[in-house]
Amino acid sequence: MNNLSSAKKIKTAVSIFFAVLCVIYVIPVFMVVLNSFKINTFVKTDTFAWPGGEMFAGWDNFIKGMTFGNYPFIKSALYSLVITLLSTFLIIMCTSMAAWYINRVNSLFCKIVYFACVFSMVVPFQMVMFTLSKTADVLKLNTPWTIPIVYLGFGAGLAVFMFTGFVKSIPLEIEEAANIDGCGPVRTFFLVVLPMLKPTMISVAILEIMWVWNDYLLPYLVLDINEYRTIPIHVQYLKGSYGTVDLGATMALILMSIIPVIVFYLTCQKHIIKGVAAGAVKG
Repeated sequence: MNNLSSAKKIKTAVSIFFAVLCVIYVIPVFMVVLNSFKINTFVKTDTFAWPGGEMFAGWDNFIKGMTFGNYPFIKSALYSLVITLLSTFLIIMCTSMAAWYINRVNSLFCKIVYFACVFSMVVPFQMVMFTLSKTADVLKLNTPWTIPIVYLGFGAGLAVFMFTGFVKSIPLEIEEAANIDGCGPVRTFFLVVLPMLKPTMISVAILEIMWVWNDYLLPYLVLDINEYRTIPIHVQYLKGSYGTVDLGATMALILMSIIPVIVFYLTCQKHIIKGVAAGAVKG
């Protein structure tokens, strides 16, 4: 009985701890929501106050944020959407094929490629960003339609790691049966292996979409920001004369940019645990 009571107390304490931690993480998002409906002056002086009375700006901040300057917000949103979708598709397709090849061939070359992908996960972006920017300019990868190739290089490490773990759990007999039925390597992968990778594909897609959509530094370094601006860059350029910033409009744009990601994450979060568990290395 004492052991059960102690275990219940520990469980309650852990639950309370994580509940408090969750509230701490939610507070910044809640503050963005509050201040997006305030007049700019009160965002600075009454940051934690409820946006009522003379503080309430209505939808003015959202309208101003979307119409500020000579670069339309909808254009930035479309560029962010194109880059995110193309990058995620490219990462999923290329890394899933690479993981399958690494597992099935299992040569020294494949092992080197695998460990190189895993090692890339620990290399800070700041170490390569200037060289990368120059390389992207030389290879003409500085457009929304070519920058996904750059994202493939940075997103391949985690994706290959997850896909490789899952492919190990796929029985080789299934692929041998497909081969007997006349399927070559390409048809075997796309008709047999790829559908079985769905749990890990969903998890990788969620993680990559959240990363690419919110990324600021890579598009800022690679793209021509006068012609192509993603949403994070658009928010950064929400400035007036002498560097003044309308914090109310900025908060409104930040809220508009995080809502799609939050909705997408809440809709698909159950697949993350399934995909990570499915991609765990099995003996």
